[in-house]
Amino acid sequence: MEQEILNRLQVQEELLQKVYISSEKTRKYFLWTFYATIALFVLPLVGLMFAIPALMTTLGSAYGI
Repeated sequence: MEQEILNRLQVQEELLQKVYISSEKTRKYFLWTFYATIALFVLPLVGLMFAIPALMTTLGSAYGI
């Protein structure tokens, strides 16, 4: 009986380790997805905050406004 319990604990420990590894891979995937979102969405918006006023100044001086 005791050996059976120890075997079950060993199996559960192995499964728990596999779940941990899988969850860490998922966490890293979501982290890199977050970084890609920042790089591909937020940074261009910040760039537009500087580009639009420069464009408006250039267009304004071209049309004499």
